[in-house]
Amino acid sequence: MEGVLVRKIKKICVFCGANSGKDVAFVNAAFHLGEVLGKRKIDLVYGGGKLGLMGCVSTAVAQHERQVLGIIPSAFTVNNLVGETCGKEIKVATMQERLVMMMELSDAFIALPGGFGTLEELFQMISWAQLSIHNKPIGVLNINGFFNGLLSFVDHAVKQEFITPRARKILISATTADELVDKLQAFRFESDPALSKLKWSPSSSQKEKLDLTLRL
Repeated sequence: MEGVLVRKIKKICVFCGANSGKDVAFVNAAFHLGEVLGKRKIDLVYGGGKLGLMGCVSTAVAQHERQVLGIIPSAFTVNNLVGETCGKEIKVATMQERLVMMMELSDAFIALPGGFGTLEELFQMISWAQLSIHNKPIGVLNINGFFNGLLSFVDHAVKQEFITPRARKILISATTADELVDKLQAFRFESDPALSKLKWSPSSSQKEKLDLTLRL
């Protein structure tokens, strides 16, 4: 990191599975990521509850006495569906409201192994970065090659000219938590000259939610 201007990251949002996965390495990596965040004095934003990898990373961060914020749709709190959130909890009405709040309250994003929900959150953040809605770093923790297929697909889309080389740089990857956080801190956003001219305006609602409506 010598000679590199380091981005100040105080809060990282982690997207990951509500299941633990087949490989015990996923659980170990989730706990280790939480430990790394705690030791680096970085707070956690996540989807709430205590299931699967979400519970592992949030527990580890809390054990290192860092703040944990779970943002969870109210529907998930019925009948204790996902368990008790480790830390402060904010209830929202919709999945979209949840993701917008995660974007607003976080300085960077990390995806651990997960399913469709994790991939949706990851690619939504990448898409919003490409559109210059935010300029925050996004990375995947590629444990035991879990994301190899996804990264190969993204590179294939670049070759087929559906993703630009500039946009490809938005998605960072690393095989260890420390390496990934280092890369997030060193990230420099390179906006598309055309897309950076788009005007995105906040709504006038009481909650100051972001209105992702394009002004043409």
